Amino acid sequence: MDIDLLKTFVEVVRTRHFGKAAENLYITQSAVSFRIRQLEQGLGVNLFIRQRNNIQLTAPGERLLPHAQMIITGMQRAKVDVALADNMHKQISLAGTPNIWDAFLQFGITNIVSAMPGVSLVAEVKAQQESTRLLLERTLDLAILFDPPKVDELVVERICELPIIPVSGYDTATGDNFFDNQYVYVDWGTTFSLWHARQFTGKTPPYFRTSTGRIALDLILQCGGSAFIPQVLVKDHLEKGELFHVKGVENTSRDVFVAYHRDNEQKELIETLVNLLSQMTPSLLKQSK
Repeated sequence: MDIDLLKTFVEVVRTRHFGKAAENLYITQSAVSFRIRQLEQGLGVNLFIRQRNNIQLTAPGERLLPHAQMIITGMQRAKVDVALADNMHKQISLAGTPNIWDAFLQFGITNIVSAMPGVSLVAEVKAQQESTRLLLERTLDLAILFDPPKVDELVVERICELPIIPVSGYDTATGDNFFDNQYVYVDWGTTFSLWHARQFTGKTPPYFRTSTGRIALDLILQCGGSAFIPQVLVKDHLEKGELFHVKGVENTSRDVFVAYHRDNEQKELIETLVNLLSQMTPSLLKQSK
């Protein structure tokens, strides 16, 4: 099956629009329509219900989607494997959510690369659900997450606890006005959301919400405000007097987990990577004190 047909199908599903899919693929809209017709004819089914300004998947289209995504991802990984440099003997892929990269992975990735000579490392930013799917498809070797997936096929290990503290751009911030001064809510995962809801019911709603700690940090540095940010991210700003630790608000923390497929053929290499991640944790936490 032509991989371009599957890529076009997945892009139409993502955009729900033939024209937008064509723009993203740098082809004409008629080429998109032709490819979809080719795919439908080859499979002998209709993949989309086409209505004015409303494109929906048929039942066969829904069933095809995960297979198409797996084939495309597998092909991309195969190309990388085949193209490994002569001095690289193995490849391992890892992924983390944006917040995991901001608060944890960015501080140790160079040490990991240095400690694994001869290994080609693929490091990506992925959402939790996509990481779990890729692990199950075995097109991703290791995922680093705040919320561990509860799937029998996956091995999950806790590697550290990440302190998260309330900070403000105002030296007058207290426990009483923390949420009243441009509070920025950062989504640090399910466990944090539940803790936050229990602790701060009835407080002023946040004026800004984000899923990325780096965005929140930059915002309160530039415009003022308050947020819960990992201690390691704000250490330098606290020392310089650019931010202030609000003592009247309770600190919290998040556990960091790794997950990998229990039948992954590179289990020995994965365990080495997990050990490196665990070893970098004490020095990371020491930096934040």
